[in-house]
Amino acid sequence: MKLKTIAGIFLASAFLVSCGKEKEESKEVAANTEDFQYEVEQFADIKVLRYQVPGWENLTLKEQKLVYYLTQAGMAGRDIHWDQNYKHNLKIRKALENIYQNYKGDKASEDWKNFEIYLKRVWFSNGIHHHYSSDKIKPDFTKDYFQKLLSETKTTLALEVVEILFNDQDAKKVNLDESKGLLAGSAVNFYDKGITDKEAEAFYKTKKSPDAERPYSFGLNSKLVRNANGQIEEKVWKSGGMYGPAIDKIIYWLEKAQGVAENKKQGDAIALLIKYYKTGDLKTWDDYNIAWTEATEGNIDYINGFVEVYNDPLGYRGSYESVVQIKDFDMSKKMEVISKNAQWFEDNSTLMPAHKKKNVVGVSYKVVVVAGESGDSSPSTPIGVNLPNADWIRAEHGSKSVSLGNIVDSYNHAGGSDRLKEFANDKEEIELEEKYGEVADKLHTALHEVVGHASGQINPGVGTPKETLKSYASTLEEGRADLVGLFYLYNPKLQELGLVEDWKKVGMAAYDGYIRNGLMTQLIRLEPSADIEEAHMRNRQWVSAWVFEKGKKDNVIEKITRDGKTYFNITNYEKLHELFGQLLKETQRIKSEGDFAAGKALVENYGVKVDQKLHKEVLDRNKKFKSAPYSGFVNPVLVPKMDDKGEITSFEIQQPKTFAEQMLYYSKTYGFLPEEN
Repeated sequence: MKLKTIAGIFLASAFLVSCGKEKEESKEVAANTEDFQYEVEQFADIKVLRYQVPGWENLTLKEQKLVYYLTQAGMAGRDIHWDQNYKHNLKIRKALENIYQNYKGDKASEDWKNFEIYLKRVWFSNGIHHHYSSDKIKPDFTKDYFQKLLSETKTTLALEVVEILFNDQDAKKVNLDESKGLLAGSAVNFYDKGITDKEAEAFYKTKKSPDAERPYSFGLNSKLVRNANGQIEEKVWKSGGMYGPAIDKIIYWLEKAQGVAENKKQGDAIALLIKYYKTGDLKTWDDYNIAWTEATEGNIDYINGFVEVYNDPLGYRGSYESVVQIKDFDMSKKMEVISKNAQWFEDNSTLMPAHKKKNVVGVSYKVVVVAGESGDSSPSTPIGVNLPNADWIRAEHGSKSVSLGNIVDSYNHAGGSDRLKEFANDKEEIELEEKYGEVADKLHTALHEVVGHASGQINPGVGTPKETLKSYASTLEEGRADLVGLFYLYNPKLQELGLVEDWKKVGMAAYDGYIRNGLMTQLIRLEPSADIEEAHMRNRQWVSAWVFEKGKKDNVIEKITRDGKTYFNITNYEKLHELFGQLLKETQRIKSEGDFAAGKALVENYGVKVDQKLHKEVLDRNKKFKSAPYSGFVNPVLVPKMDDKGEITSFEIQQPKTFAEQMLYYSKTYGFLPEEN
C-alpha cells in the first residue's frame, strides 16, 4: 500500500550508450550538487521534477551494481503498466512518438504546441487516462489536424483508435460508480470486454486456498478473459504467458541482481521472485513476500511486481511497479523509534479490544533514497510505501514501511508558500505550517505506513477486504491508516520518544493541513462538476467531512466566509483529536466485521460528492497560481563504466535535461511488448 503525495499542492534506471545527443545534453544538469536544478518543466496541470541520490558515492561497487541491476529489472516491465492501463495505449504511444520525432511542419503553431502537451500528458499518465482522476485526456487539437500529422509523418493508427482519442468511448480508466457497472464503465485492461462484475466475482468465489487462514491473492497477476467456448479463464502474467517478453527481461536483470545480493536472505528472496515470474504461481508469490519481509539487513531494497490493486475496480489485479531504494542511515535511525513502539501505538488506540493485534509483528521502518522507479510508481510517485498487502502475512510476519526521503526533499525544494497563504485562515495557521508542516508531514507518512497499515485485525471467518468491502476497500484502508496517524500526531508520546520538540504545535499544524486539504484545496485537482473517484482523495474528504459534521454542535471546525472567500478554522484541537479517534474505531470495525453497508455509506455520504459552489470558488482562487497541482519525476540515469573486458568498474549518475528525452529513450530501450497483448 502506498501513500500518494499531496505535497505538490502546498510545496509546490536507464543505461545510456557512450555516445549520443542524450548523454551530452544530460551533462548540462548538475547531479548531487548544492545548485541542483529540481524543476524540469511544467505543462497542463503537471510539474516535472528531478531528484538526487545522496550517499551513492558511499556504496561499494557491488552495492552499486545491485542498485543498477534492480533498476534495469524495474524498467524492463515498464510497458506492462502501459498495457494494463488501457489496451490501445502502446499503439497510441508509438504513433504519437513517431509524429513527435518526424514531423517537419510548422512547430510554432498552437496546434503543434497542443499536440506536444497532449503527448507529455500521455507520457506522464502512462496512457491516455489522467494519472489521478482516471478521466480520458482529451486533445486540444482537432481530429482533422491529427489526421494531417499522421499523414505527413507516414504514421499508421487504426481509424477506430483515432476516433477513441476524440470521442467519449472508454472515458474512465477506473469507474467506481456501480450504476454504470464497475467493469463496463472502466477502460482498464484487466478484463475482456463483456465480462460483468457478477461473472468476475462468481469466478473467484470458486477459487479456494488450501489454507483458508492464509488466502492466496487470486487474480493478482492475470487478465480475466472469455475463451472461444465462452468460458471465463485467466491469462497469467508470467514467462511464456501474457507479457512474457517483458517478464523475461525482468528475470534476466533479477538474476544478475541475485548474483550481487548483499546477503543470503536478500538473495533467497530475489530467487523466489524470479521463480514467481517464471511460474505465475500465487503460493510462490506469498513465499516471496514472506522472504522479502524478513530480509531486513542490508543497504539496498526494492519493490518489484504486480502490487497495488487500486486500478482494478474490483480490487483483484495488481499494477506493475518498481522502486529501488538505498537506506538513508541518519533519518532511518531517528524514525525506527516508531516501529519499535508499534505495539504501544496499537495498545493505546481507540480500536475495540477484539480488533487490536495482541502482537504487532516485525514492522520495519526506513527512510530511503530512491534510485529509480518504474510502472505505477513513475512518473507520479508515492512518498511512502507499506508492503506486503496480504493481511495474514502482516499479522504473522510483519511488514516493511519506507518513506521516500529524497522524493519528499525534492517536493520541498521545488515548492512555494503562495497557495498556502491563499487558503489558510490566518497568520497563526500559516506560521504553524511553515515551521512545523514538514516534520508533521513526515511523521504522518511514518505513522500512516508503519502503524496505520500494520494495525488492527479482521474477525475470524470474515473474508478479505476486497471480498467484503469490494470497491470501497482501498479508500477505507487508506482512510483507516490516515486516521491512525492523525490520532497519534496530537499526542505527547511523540515528544517523549524524541521525535518532535513540541508535540502540540506539530499536531496543530498536521490537523490544520489535513482539514484544509481534505475539505478544500485538493479540489483544485478536479474538473468542474466532477465527483471524487481516486481512493486517496476520497479518503481525505470522507475523513475531513465526517469530523466536520460530527463536530458542528461544539463548533470544533468552523466554516468562515471572509471577503467572499471560504476558510476552515479549527477551534478545538482536543475535541478534533477525539473525533479522529471515534472515526478510527468505526472504520476498523467496518474492516474487521466486513460491514459493506456501513463502509459504502461512509464513503458515499462523505467522500464522493463535492460542494460545487465551494469547488468553483477554490478553482477561481487557484487560477492566479502558476504552479501545477500535480508533480512527478524523471529518474536519474545510472551509466556504467566498463573496462576492456566489459566488466563494470564504476558508475556515473546523470540527470535528464528534458522530460521528452527520458520518455523517448525509455520507449526505445524498454519497448519489449507488442502493441497487442
